Amino acid sequence: MVNSFPSTSSFSQEDDSLSTERSGSSSSFSKAWAIRYMQQVNQPLSRPTFANERELRAAIAKTLHQALRPISAKAWNKTEQLLSEEVVRHQLDPDIIDPWAIAGDVFQIFDKAFESYASFIYPERFAVSIAPELGHIRAKFTAVDPRVIGFVSMQFHYTGQLLLELLEPSQRGVLELYFKAIDDHLYMPLQRAYDAASNYPYASLELRVVRTLLPKSSSIAQRVVAKVSDAFPNHQCYSGPLKSPTVRTSSTRDAEMFQTYLWVCLLEKNPSVVQQELFPLCVMLYPTFNVNWELVRYMLKLLQREVVQLLSPSEFAQCAYHFDLLETIFSPEVTEAKGVCSEKAVATA
Repeated sequence: MVNSFPSTSSFSQEDDSLSTERSGSSSSFSKAWAIRYMQQVNQPLSRPTFANERELRAAIAKTLHQALRPISAKAWNKTEQLLSEEVVRHQLDPDIIDPWAIAGDVFQIFDKAFESYASFIYPERFAVSIAPELGHIRAKFTAVDPRVIGFVSMQFHYTGQLLLELLEPSQRGVLELYFKAIDDHLYMPLQRAYDAASNYPYASLELRVVRTLLPKSSSIAQRVVAKVSDAFPNHQCYSGPLKSPTVRTSSTRDAEMFQTYLWVCLLEKNPSVVQQELFPLCVMLYPTFNVNWELVRYMLKLLQREVVQLLSPSEFAQCAYHFDLLETIFSPEVTEAKGVCSEKAVATA
């Protein structure tokens, strides 16, 4: 009788054939899945639609939060690239500039800005609520070395600028107000001025001076910057000509910054904040950004004219000494002294 069962070799051939078939099916399925995945990844993203402004703001806040880590790293690279030479020139100890500590504060503050924006908290209210925390951050870093605040403020500033670039122009306007509040409190010793003011009775001459000047500080800065731009039409800063929107914004902030330092000197009855913080910061940052010292001196002269017009003689007498100090430390004998002004500060005026 002939054996009707297949031979062992037949089983082997069938197994090989089945295995090959299964392998081919698996490979074909994997390939099809991979193709579908690539199609999904590469297809244009559809613009999401939102039922209302609240949904839109929540989505923007989420997008910015997700982008914060890589944006912060990119901002630090830019800050370090700009100021690395100044660390050497000013003999700053690199160990006191802690990018991880700065990054931690960046995450904390910007997340609060996103949350406030998504919750429809007005920028003005956000500025008031965040002031003590930013004041603490500022005090923390200036206590180590006042010049470190230059790295901190630039890191925050560039983080905000890079975040805004992720959005459409129509979405940037309101968020810029939140980011400006952060910038202002880091570039300017606002919280220090508030703390000093709390030591005076309401009717004091010093507080009367500040109450007169503070509400007008932005308009003063804008007028001063406009006149400086007219006087130096060919001056080129790091970010462009003085009349460019970017440079005009930063110049206006600087003119406000000088006023704030003036208030601190007045209220603390001590020029140390200018001598130990403002002047070293300017010497470190202005050459980096191609800011001509003659431009700074002209700005100070215009600021003094503005203040004289707003105050009575007795009130201005409270400020006169501090304006004289600024004029002295930013004089050509100081800023043009060897080793103070680098070649990068020499720009065509």
